[in-house]
Amino acid sequence: MRITNLNPDNDIGASSWCVEIDGHSLLLDAGTHPKREGCEALPLYDLIADQEIEAIALTHCHHDHVGSLPVAIRQFPHAHVLMTELSYFLVERVLHNSVNVMERQRSERNITEYPLFTHREVDEYAAVFQGFKYRREIEWTAPHYSKKSGSRPTLEFLDAGHSLGSASVIVRGAQQSLMYSSDICLHDQTLLRRADLTDAHADILILETTRGNRATPKGWSRAKEVERLVVAMLEVLDGGGNVLIPSFALGRTQEILALLALLMEEGRLKEQPVYIGGLGRVFTEIYDLEAHRANRQHSNLYLTQALNLQVLDVRQANRLRLNGSKIFVLTAGMMSENTAAHDLAVQLVREERNGIFFVGYADPDTPGGRLKTAKKGEPFHFSPSAGELTQRCRKEDFDLTAHANREDLMDLVDTVDPKAVLLTHGDKDSRDWFAQELGKRHPKIRVMQPASGESIEL
Repeated sequence: MRITNLNPDNDIGASSWCVEIDGHSLLLDAGTHPKREGCEALPLYDLIADQEIEAIALTHCHHDHVGSLPVAIRQFPHAHVLMTELSYFLVERVLHNSVNVMERQRSERNITEYPLFTHREVDEYAAVFQGFKYRREIEWTAPHYSKKSGSRPTLEFLDAGHSLGSASVIVRGAQQSLMYSSDICLHDQTLLRRADLTDAHADILILETTRGNRATPKGWSRAKEVERLVVAMLEVLDGGGNVLIPSFALGRTQEILALLALLMEEGRLKEQPVYIGGLGRVFTEIYDLEAHRANRQHSNLYLTQALNLQVLDVRQANRLRLNGSKIFVLTAGMMSENTAAHDLAVQLVREERNGIFFVGYADPDTPGGRLKTAKKGEPFHFSPSAGELTQRCRKEDFDLTAHANREDLMDLVDTVDPKAVLLTHGDKDSRDWFAQELGKRHPKIRVMQPASGESIEL
């Protein structure tokens, strides 16, 4: 087996791996790097340009895993595109939104390489997408390549619990097997249940390390963190303030909306409109429509019925009267410019009565990341368009991650029982922590940190 890391950087970037097994080649994920622009954000597809990629398997529909799919299909036009049936209902909407964003950035920021693909390409390529149920073994090799080898490697999607449709992938060959964890959640969320990795075993494990640099505090639990958020929200709303929760459109938005719906059902929160982003609304409707297919809690909770959802765009956000006690769950978890979350934050940050509550990661170099670290009463640079602001509102950070804690990932290694572990999808200090701990706990396991563009034979 030969495995090539196609991430253009050595951090959480454009997830993509080329796996060569038994004479066949498979691409695992086709992401874009969230901190890069233009062609620099793409995986290193040129390194495998001479490969006959027979299939592209997607783990989930976040941009760092799926954002360059049309580029990959353009380069490998004969490849099957495989994903879970739940991702199948999401992927086209994600990619069309990417085209819209790139077209806007081309105009606003003069990124001449954008768009990297077009709406027309997304529509044309969608014809080769295939969705599969979890735990179904799939022969992914192309029939006309069968002459390469007598064996026909397979893959299987396992429920990763990270977001709707997310999966870990097991690839099985004649003599070797590989598990690609991708982004995985090993604890229950408000809606989605934890990953289902029953009987997951493999010789090689490609393991995400996102939270390797963060120890789980003693006594921490997600239930306590949720209650802390609830109390903070109620205090702001009871004081006549507005609450803004910036969140990613797919996954985090629906988890927060489910929490709000349950609070209203219990009577802890009065029934009132909840303002959300347009893309968040689209994905929320899909969460409702596909509730019967997902491994989730509150299977009869339909968010678009339980809540009075009001879509808010940038123009509306700038005209809305902020006279208190409004709830905003807005797309753009990092408060990027030209989003309602960004412009609303500019207004809310000025008054003590308001609350801005973070429930996920925000890169330090984004407006959201700068607001996260801003000290109350002191000026800080928010964004080029907004300039300098003074943070006066209530601001808190809540750990409601959809990634597994590092201690749980160590237990996952015990379960999978691999001979080799490749560490990925984490900053250097995160990967180093896992390398050190795995060396102590499993001295016989070969632990590697493949660099950008590096190929490893196992």
